Amino acid sequence: MELRHIRYFMAVAEEMNFTRAAEKLSIAQPPLSRQIKDLEDELGAKLFERSSHALRLTEEGIIFKQYAEQMLELEGRSKDDISKMSNNLNGLIHIATVEGYGPRMLADWIAGFRKDYSEVRFDIWSGTTDEIINRTHNGLCDLAIVMEPFSDPDVISYPIHSEPWAAIIPKSDPLAKKKGSSVKPEELADKTLIIPSRASRREEFRSWMPDPSKPLKVACRVAHIINVRELAGAGAGVAIFPLAKGIMEDDDEVVVKAIDHPEAVASYLLIKSKKRSLSRATEAFWDFAVKAKPDGKRGRGGGRF
Repeated sequence: MELRHIRYFMAVAEEMNFTRAAEKLSIAQPPLSRQIKDLEDELGAKLFERSSHALRLTEEGIIFKQYAEQMLELEGRSKDDISKMSNNLNGLIHIATVEGYGPRMLADWIAGFRKDYSEVRFDIWSGTTDEIINRTHNGLCDLAIVMEPFSDPDVISYPIHSEPWAAIIPKSDPLAKKKGSSVKPEELADKTLIIPSRASRREEFRSWMPDPSKPLKVACRVAHIINVRELAGAGAGVAIFPLAKGIMEDDDEVVVKAIDHPEAVASYLLIKSKKRSLSRATEAFWDFAVKAKPDGKRGRGGGRF
């Protein structure tokens, strides 16, 4: 299998039409069809279902498309990594982050770092901790911000921040009118909830409740902070999400209260793979981040705060 087979496959998968794909690739249709047939023969599976009126991916084609996208992305990154090798600190750093306070920290770090190294550029991807770990192992990100619980022998981690978990409560909910800046887990036990999409969170939140054996009433599982605020503000339920002070604040639609429980702490880690060599720019950015304060300014040590 050669890279041209991957490119030809992706062109057909995107266009879902051999004629348009051939035009996009600036080749004739018969050679394109032969290349796809050769690829299918090599894989031992049909990638496309063909009919006189339509073209669609088979189940094998859908799975292969995911791998093809990663292979082409890695090809592009390998070219970029070579271009980084010069006397000056430059190049592209691929970094992923969870939501919550992760984007704020990352923005501060990048702004501070680029004051000294303006030729360094960043490609940022957001997702859940589990998704980010997969991308790290697949070589699709150089550094990442994830949340505990986390344990992986193939990854180096550094604690960078911790904050309370919070309840984002619709103004229409009676709990929003309760005095004080915090709520007890038992006050959330019977609420309709919006929780992070990471699978382990449901059991974690149940463990805080008076009766951990009682299932939570989960209406939605979400990964991105904008969905949390929009859903809670619309009255879809009470959201449980990291406090993200300065980001997740009271407004006309929601009230934000910390969850009063000793284990209701969201902890963030900066990670990198032990198995991959990183560019000088990436290693320099790692060093900058672990020594930075929350506002991105240089401090003595990183650690939890």
